[in-house]
Amino acid sequence: MPSLRLRHEAIFLLVFALDLVNMFIATVAYPALAADLHADIGTLAWVGTAYMLGLSVVIPLAPWLAARCGECRLLLVALLLFAVAAVLAGAAPGIGWLLGWRLLQGLAGGLLIPVAQAAAYRQCTPDQRGALTRRILLVALLVALLVPALAPALGGLLVQWLSWRGVLWASLPLAVVATGLVLAWMPADGTRDAPRLQAYALSTAMLALGALLLALTWLGESGHRSAGAVLLLVALLLAVAHLRDVRRQAQPLLRWSLLSHRGLRLAMLVYLAVPGVFIGSQLVSTLQLHQAGYSAARIGALMLPWALASAMAIAASKRLLARFGPATVLRTGMLLQASGLLSMALLPQPVFALAGLLFALMGAGGSLCSSTAQTLAFHGVEGEALGDASALWNLNRQLSFCLGTAAIALLLALAVHWLPTRATGVALGLAAVLTLLPMVLLRSSQPLTLPRPENA
Repeated sequence: MPSLRLRHEAIFLLVFALDLVNMFIATVAYPALAADLHADIGTLAWVGTAYMLGLSVVIPLAPWLAARCGECRLLLVALLLFAVAAVLAGAAPGIGWLLGWRLLQGLAGGLLIPVAQAAAYRQCTPDQRGALTRRILLVALLVALLVPALAPALGGLLVQWLSWRGVLWASLPLAVVATGLVLAWMPADGTRDAPRLQAYALSTAMLALGALLLALTWLGESGHRSAGAVLLLVALLLAVAHLRDVRRQAQPLLRWSLLSHRGLRLAMLVYLAVPGVFIGSQLVSTLQLHQAGYSAARIGALMLPWALASAMAIAASKRLLARFGPATVLRTGMLLQASGLLSMALLPQPVFALAGLLFALMGAGGSLCSSTAQTLAFHGVEGEALGDASALWNLNRQLSFCLGTAAIALLLALAVHWLPTRATGVALGLAAVLTLLPMVLLRSSQPLTLPRPENA
């Protein structure tokens, strides 16, 4: 029987993979779904957006529910809700029903990851958390690579055998396994003291997050940028109202005061500026390589050197952190990704080998930063504060990709307007600049330190 720490890690890694698979797999069903439910492209995009919206808005409630219900009980309820929503989404008679069930599935998924992550990190000593971080990133890398690679074949078979509905049911086996592991391996935990549920704080937080996610989505779409800008202002006003209320509470819904923790604050900014910007820049890179004559297959093949370099960086991060410290590793990672983006900007028609090298630079740099950031985020955070830190971290992780995509799409649109012949190069160059922004915080005289890992 694995140790309690390994059991918690296995449960967390499984629900993390479940969330990633559920985000990737739905895109395979879009053509059949559009034909069967008579949905246009704009409506289809909401199949993914509805899930992300539910995922984001419920995260502030996760620590409170975990305290009131117990982590084990909450995970079981969330897994059951996730599975039921998956079944109903696959059986949806129309696009409206489908979007509603995807929203419900996102609400369940938003409870799974922060609760399972807090439970797993609570069982780790400080040096063991770095090893867990590397395993998390390797799982993300594996899922992010295998699902897009296998999706055409797997999705084609599922659509052929079970129509698009089978694709939306593909996450059910993982949910069943995760439920079995929680029942078998996770000890029943009692409830903890929880603050009174603050309806005003909860509603303003959820509305602000929902408005922000919709605003970021619309800012990336040429026909909705004005509405996106208005909604962004609404989100900011709601956020200000929420934070003003939080300051008056002795036990706030989310402990925003944890952002005074330098490691967590820096880690969240790094995630916005490095993985978030990379995801956003992929659209621009794809357009530029397509203009250079690359086929879709060759563009997709460039993710192989990216993945290999990412895996090598994750594997090496433990030794690099122990030898050079987190500040040096973060600077190196940012410079590697920025150099890859800037080289893409300056070389709009690279040969395939050179393009592969540039993607490898971005993969290595991004993974060095991701691994170090997640280790920093929870260093020095203990006990019940881990639940709040996990909620803040996962909120930031979800919003990073939306914000990165919206920011780069907006930069590309502005570049197309002002410098149409060099638009992709300008957007990639600005993405390189955004990648380097967290270096400002690394100039602090207070050094970043992590515990030295044990030899065992």
